[in-house]
Amino acid sequence: MFDVEKIRADFPALAQLINEQPLVYLDSAATTQKPLSVIAATEQFYARNNANVHRGRHTLSEQATHAYEQARATVADFFNIAINELVWTKGATEAINLVANGLTEQLNSNSVIIISPLEHHANIVPWQQLAKRTGATLLALPLQQDGRFNTQQCVEFIQQHKPNVLAITHASNALGNITPLEAILHAAKQQNTLTLIDGAQAALHLQPDLQQLDCDFYVFSAHKMLGPTGLGGLYGRYEQLNSLSVYQTGGEMIESVTLTETTFRQAPAKFESGTPNIAAVIAFAHAIEYLKALDTTNVYAHEQAIFNYAAKKLQSIDGITIYSDLKSNIGTLSFNYKDEHPYDIATLLDGFGIAVRSGHHCAQPLMQHLGINGSVRASFAFYNNHQDVDLFIAALQECIALLD
Repeated sequence: MFDVEKIRADFPALAQLINEQPLVYLDSAATTQKPLSVIAATEQFYARNNANVHRGRHTLSEQATHAYEQARATVADFFNIAINELVWTKGATEAINLVANGLTEQLNSNSVIIISPLEHHANIVPWQQLAKRTGATLLALPLQQDGRFNTQQCVEFIQQHKPNVLAITHASNALGNITPLEAILHAAKQQNTLTLIDGAQAALHLQPDLQQLDCDFYVFSAHKMLGPTGLGGLYGRYEQLNSLSVYQTGGEMIESVTLTETTFRQAPAKFESGTPNIAAVIAFAHAIEYLKALDTTNVYAHEQAIFNYAAKKLQSIDGITIYSDLKSNIGTLSFNYKDEHPYDIATLLDGFGIAVRSGHHCAQPLMQHLGINGSVRASFAFYNNHQDVDLFIAALQECIALLD
């Protein structure tokens, strides 16, 4: 039903040796590997179709413009949104900053912004800065000691504080835990709260239907969805996008300019100043087409099977503490071994060709909440197989033997 070996053949990076060992890539939460179609699309653009978009009447420019806007349509269809509700950004981080900056004129000292302790720094710092600019109160949803949300507590917290803005992750980058969004978003909607969902980690694995999810804004990064780095996107309800103040100014996003006054175009052009990352946009469309060609149910089942297999193996090792929610997870295992520093574990694993992440994962408030300085993070994607898990566990056991 799911031929993982056939899939792996599409990802050339997975076939290499690292430190004379087969690469076991378990850092997809940081960035996913790229299939051949994405690599070829990038090369094809620069080799044959390189031209700027929206500005020329010559053939190359018109071809580039068509491919660029067709890519927008492809990605919009993937998320089940309208074409004019998708803004290209440099990544999820810029998308969040765009919204936070754009809300400055809409908030004041009576406003309330709610985030959570589970967030990536990119979904904390922009809201801190917005609160400082406007005098708004910044609050955090309650989080259980084990790093999971109690849905009822979150709902009651929202009902109590009646926030103007709620910004929350779809899935934790540090733990992989999936947020119970349905009830939280419903509670927020009852309070007329603007909602922004950080989908950087979840978009690949959960492939959300944004009409069904019913949030106001959703952000994602192309490089965590098999696409190039330096590109991401912002979904926003059209009326909400147009209510935001402009983020950056320059060419492309203007309607008219005099020496003393400027008028701006409507979304999405309103937020797309300057020459865009054309090659990345076109290549990202190929990443989306690659995903759409796969059976979503089989992909998710495979990812969960690999995750559960790895979790069971990891749990069998004495001295291992796992922080991830093993029942509701996109496929990320965050753990430590006794009091050993996670950097040491990751460094030793690299000697065996195992690529994992270590540290605070840009989630220092969460690490403080858990009472740790950091963790080792093994994050899986659909191109991982059972052999990857076996090699990872065997290497980890050898690392532990060296440390003990």
